[in-house]
Parts: sequence; C-alpha cells; structure tokens
Amino acid sequence: MANQTSATRTLSTRIRNLLIALGAVAISITIFLGLQSDTSSLSLENQAEEGTPLEVALSNGKPTFVEFYANWCTSCQAMAKEIGELKEQYSDKINFVMLNVDNNKWLPEMLQYNVDSIPHFAFLSREGTALASVIGEQPKTVLNANLEALQDNQSLPYKSNAGQSSEVEAANQSQKANPEIKPRSHGS
Repeated sequence: MANQTSATRTLSTRIRNLLIALGAVAISITIFLGLQSDTSSLSLENQAEEGTPLEVALSNGKPTFVEFYANWCTSCQAMAKEIGELKEQYSDKINFVMLNVDNNKWLPEMLQYNVDSIPHFAFLSREGTALASVIGEQPKTVLNANLEALQDNQSLPYKSNAGQSSEVEAANQSQKANPEIKPRSHGS
C-alpha cells in the first residue's frame, strides 16, 4: 500500500512538472513570436528591403522620400516605427527609399545630397530633383507635413535650404597652398 501511494505521488508530481514545463514552453513561444512580429516589420533592414529601389523611384513619376540611415544609428532606430507608419499612409503616392550609409554603393548619392549626418531625409520632386532635406531625429508631425506637401506638389513647410559652414584656419600645408579648399558643409 505504501509503495502504491508513493508511486501515485511520484506519477502525480511528474504530471504536474510536465504540465508546468509545457506551460513554460508555450509562454516562451508566444513571447518570442510576439516580439518577432512587432519588431521585424519595423526594423530598418526590413523597411529597406520593402522600400522602393532608388532607380525605380527616380523614373516612375512619383515624388520620393529618401532616408539615409545606418543600422547602428539610435535615432534611425527610434524613428523606424513612425517612418513605417508614414510609409503605410503615403506609399501609394510617394516612393519610400532607404539608403544605408554603411554601403559604399550609395557614396555618390551621399555626396550628391550632402549627407554628413544621419538620419538624413531628402525630399525629391516627381522628376527626381532635390526639393529639401531635414537632418536628425524629426517629430512625426514635421515629416507628415512635408510628405503631405510633397504629394500635393506644394512647397515643403520644413526644409533646410542651406546649411551653415564653419570657418577654420588651414591646418596643414596643402590647405595653405590651395586656399580654395573649404571646410565641409554642415547641415545641408
């Protein structure tokens, strides 16, 4: 009788432990899948993959919003959700292009649009002409107002027409020998 009671307790303990383990596995899977679905669609890499290729954007007759970003950029990461929401709202009328500054392929575009900090957002006309740019982490309202104006072919309310330049003394002989060398432009 004692052996039977002990066996019943052992079986009962094993069943309880198995149920706890199965519950823990189910909760872990639920949490993992929940995190995956929340972040994967908003990740910078995913948004870049789903974005319009630059070549297509410059030839399809729609205005274009270009984001220069890097995966390590905390401001870019912080804005990813809002950019994704704006893309959902405007993607039928505006191209969304994402160019990773860590990819040397985009160096000509970085030079063309004076990208010297990120995130850097360029707004292009239907013909591909640069209309404006904004630099750094921006409130969603600023980007929304610019995108609204861009889609309606209106003047953009928030833009940086010309950045500031720093005046510095020539630091070495090559700069002294060639006075046309100027400091790098900031903010445009």
